[in-house]
Amino acid sequence: YLGRSIALSTYRTQRSIAVQENESTWIAMAQKGDPEAFTRLVEVYQAPVYNLCYRMLNDANDAEDAAQETFLRAYQSMKRYDNNRPFPTWLLSIAAHHCIDQIRKRRMSIVSIEDMPYTEISDDSPLPETSVSRLEERRRIQTLLETLAPVDRAAVVMYYWYEFSYEEI
Repeated sequence: YLGRSIALSTYRTQRSIAVQENESTWIAMAQKGDPEAFTRLVEVYQAPVYNLCYRMLNDANDAEDAAQETFLRAYQSMKRYDNNRPFPTWLLSIAAHHCIDQIRKRRMSIVSIEDMPYTEISDDSPLPETSVSRLEERRRIQTLLETLAPVDRAAVVMYYWYEFSYEEI
């Protein structure tokens, strides 16, 4: 739950009113091939795309590569983007599908959660018990996510971390 609230808070902050007002302009300009406008979209959505990729792939390097590939694919497909569809939904679906492809390529090699690098973001002054509790909760959530099929994992992440509706997913 804590990870979800942090992701949502970050996502909402990034989709401030100013961004929402400029987003349609940036999209229109990017559809005409303006790289500067697309760069603005990347700046707004790089964290949500990376977070989705990380949740699905469980590896920071793979998530960075997947996020980069997501933006490359989005840039190449901008002219085909349907303006009636929410841009974040479209972009995160590209990321989710790419991650699903990567998971299939891996053939689900099993890695212990203890072998995974973990970086905890510390708040101002967490108590040791709170930090341990949060870490254990994150590990349990990540372990449960790993048991899901890639498509189901994408749906869970998009629903709980990004509050997408069933229709959007």
